[in-house]
Amino acid sequence: MTTVATKRDYSLLGRDAEAAVASGLAAAEWYHTDIPRKQMKELMKREDGPAIRDTAIWLGSMVLLGGLGIYFWGSWWAAPFFLAYGVLYGSASDSRWHECGHGTAFKTMWMNDAVYQIACFMIMRNPVTWRWSHTRHHTDTVIVGRDPEIAVMRPPDLLRLVLNFFGIIDVWHAMIDMVRNAFGAISAAEKTFIPEMEQPKAIRVARIWLAIYLATIG
Repeated sequence: MTTVATKRDYSLLGRDAEAAVASGLAAAEWYHTDIPRKQMKELMKREDGPAIRDTAIWLGSMVLLGGLGIYFWGSWWAAPFFLAYGVLYGSASDSRWHECGHGTAFKTMWMNDAVYQIACFMIMRNPVTWRWSHTRHHTDTVIVGRDPEIAVMRPPDLLRLVLNFFGIIDVWHAMIDMVRNAFGAISAAEKTFIPEMEQPKAIRVARIWLAIYLATIG
């Protein structure tokens, strides 16, 4: 007897989302290794110095590379500088978005928040939406229908993976979400992980950022 596998529903409002809740996978208590509180505090010790140095090098390098790209504009010499600038802009901002969102980069929380906001703006992520999206991701990691941040789905879509390596699909969807939020609409999927009291803040931030994006383009 051959079993035919059904295609998974990765949406947050679909069949697999309901199944995850019904089977107890949503917000489940998983096995974890017990670490003494004192040892955990030692492992989680943070310092501002290294993070400030790293941030200064990151932003300073972008200013330098961008300046050299502009200086050599009109010749092929500009290409490597803009390529390096693009890598630092996209890849490095993503890692800083993640760590500062968790509050693990700096010891001082406002520094984490500041860099988190900058990184979110650079990669077109609403900081309110993505803070709660990532909270859900860590609550229901890779639970189909519950985790909104599953990057590689099954069966894998190789074209999508290649396009998203350059952020092409993500940017398109990010812009659609930003415009929708700016017009005061929170999607049904977003409502499953953004608390009701936080939704007006997501709308307000989207309006501010969209205005800045449009002003920059204009």
